[in-house]
Amino acid sequence: MLTTLATLAGLALAQQTDTTVPVRAGARLEVNNFGGEIAIKTWSKSAVRVTASHSSRDRITVDASEQVVRVKSEGRRGPSQVVDYEITVPAAMALALSGVYTDITVDGSQGEITAETVQGTVKVSGGVGNVSLKSVQGDVTLEKARGRIDLSSVNETIKASQISGDVSAETVNGDISLVQVESSNAEATTVNGDVLYDGTIKDGGRYRFSTHDGDLRVSVPEKSNVSVSVSTFDGDFNACFPVQLTGKTKHRFSFTIGSGNARLELESFNGDIRLCRPGQLAKDKDRDQHKNHDQDHDQDQEEE
Repeated sequence: MLTTLATLAGLALAQQTDTTVPVRAGARLEVNNFGGEIAIKTWSKSAVRVTASHSSRDRITVDASEQVVRVKSEGRRGPSQVVDYEITVPAAMALALSGVYTDITVDGSQGEITAETVQGTVKVSGGVGNVSLKSVQGDVTLEKARGRIDLSSVNETIKASQISGDVSAETVNGDISLVQVESSNAEATTVNGDVLYDGTIKDGGRYRFSTHDGDLRVSVPEKSNVSVSVSTFDGDFNACFPVQLTGKTKHRFSFTIGSGNARLELESFNGDIRLCRPGQLAKDKDRDQHKNHDQDHDQDQEEE
């Protein structure tokens, strides 16, 4: 569908709109785009600049008040179909971005962000405070954010790095990768996919990672104090460091590292669970992917 929209866009995008409006501190930006792109950049000016590529049949409006700058498009016969926005805002401005067949990118934000699309990717660098990114049919990627972070997809992957704060990541058919994370409350859940967590385990923290059909890889820094509970029905457990298992049953067991005042819950119905030190897990994953690539290559040669 995105390919079809891109083709139509190439035929129909024949007009450029360029509008700049002043804004006060504390105002937020709201953009809804049915199809195309929303690209947000930042600058030091107290103004919002909106440039849009669109059909000559469409009209772009920018309504600005003290509280909100609202950007929307209208066609002669209903909503616009394809518009590509490039919008420059003050770095601290809060963002509320949404679309249907829309890719969303944000670079350099130091404010709160809500970004939602149905069929498109969401890629964000920055964000402070509440950061909520969602896509149904598209990858969700976040870096360099801090605050309360909520990441969601349905049929694609979630990747986050260099983030801090409370973290929640959830997808159905896709992998989740959380790397360089500083958090005392982190949760990642998928049904068909792997979960990688490479971050802090803080005293008093709560961490929960689960998948139904996939592997879990979780880092435990040295000198951590954490109580670990593990549940797996059809998979193996291993650690890069010695652990003393307690409370062991057929599919569940637990152990304690240090004083155990943080809690770590690991669940995989059909997959392996591995604990290692920070930095080692990403190397293991890269090695496994390289190994799988070599095996596929050898199999292709045998078939030839």
